[in-house]
Amino acid sequence: MRGPTTAVLGSGSWGTTFAMVMADAGCDVTLWGRDEALVRQVAEERRNSKYLPDVELPAMAATTDAAAALAGARIVVVAIPSQVARRTLEPLREHLEPDAIVVSLMKGVELSTDKRMSQVVAEALDVPDERVAVVSGPNLAKEIAARQPTATVVACSDAENARVVAEACSNSYFRPYTNSDVVGVELCGAVKNIIALAVGMAQGSGFGWNTTATVITRGLVEITRLGRALGAEQETFAGLAGMGDLVATCASPLSRNHSLGKYVGQGMSLEEALEATGTTAEGVKSSRSVLELAQQHGVDMPITAGVVAVLHEGLSVDEMARALLSRPQKSESIAD
Repeated sequence: MRGPTTAVLGSGSWGTTFAMVMADAGCDVTLWGRDEALVRQVAEERRNSKYLPDVELPAMAATTDAAAALAGARIVVVAIPSQVARRTLEPLREHLEPDAIVVSLMKGVELSTDKRMSQVVAEALDVPDERVAVVSGPNLAKEIAARQPTATVVACSDAENARVVAEACSNSYFRPYTNSDVVGVELCGAVKNIIALAVGMAQGSGFGWNTTATVITRGLVEITRLGRALGAEQETFAGLAGMGDLVATCASPLSRNHSLGKYVGQGMSLEEALEATGTTAEGVKSSRSVLELAQQHGVDMPITAGVVAVLHEGLSVDEMARALLSRPQKSESIAD
C-alpha cells in the first residue's frame, strides 16, 4: 500500500533527505522549494546537486508552487530555516488541508518571541497543537541520504497522529520511535546546536577529548535544566532526541554547528565562519533566544551564555573557557 500524500516544504539538505525517507517509505511525496532549477532537477533527474551531490533520489514530484504541493497533502513537513518560518508559512495557511498533520523538522527558537518551532508552526498555519508533530534525533542529513541506518523520535501530543507520521517515515534504514513530550524533544533539538558550537570552538582552539566530553556532558545538564523548567519529561534527555542527537551533532564533522564553532575557535570572525560553513547553522541565531528563554525561567546555562558572548559580544574563546572554569564549585546535580 502507498503511504499518505505528503508535502515537504524546503529543498535544502534536510528537507530533500526527509522527502527521500518518506518516498522510500512508500509515500506520495511532493517537494517544494523556491529555486526553480533545483526543483526541476529533483523532478526530472532525481538529483539535488546543490545540497546532496552524488545522491540518487527516489521518484518524487517537485514544484515552486506551494499551493500545488499542499493540495491533498495528509502530512505536511516543514524544513525551512527557523527564523523565517513564520513569514514563510503564514501565506500558506489557506492552502492547508483541514485534517493535515504538520511535521516540524526545524531546530531552533524564534528570535522575536522565544517560541519553539511547533508553537510557531501552530500559530502561522492556524492548526491545533495535537496536529503538530516534531521530528528530532541523531539525524545527520548526509548520512541518511546515503541510506545509513539511524533512528529518530516523532513527538506529538496526540498519540495517533504521532503513529501516523512514524509509519509514514519508517523504512529499512530509518526507524522512528514515538513520544508525547513535544517540549523536551524540541528543546533537545534547539539547544544541542549551541552545545555543538561550544564543542567546535574548544576543538578549534586545540583542546582535546577531555574538554569535548566535559562540554557535551555539562551541555546535557543545561538542556535538561531548561526542559524541566518548561515541563519536559526527564527521560527524554537520555534518549535519541537528547543524548543521541547531542553526541552526533557535537562529534561529527558533518554537523554545521560543530564546523562553524571550530572555525571560530581557529580565529575566524563570525562572518568568516558563516561564509566558510556555507549553510545555515541554526545555533548561531537561536543561542540568543534560548538564553533569553532560560533567563525568563531562572535557569542557569553558562555554556549557552558563553557561546552567545563569543558569537555576539566579542568575547574570545579563551576568555570563555577561563570564565567557565572559574565558576564556583558545586554539586554535579542537575538541580544545582
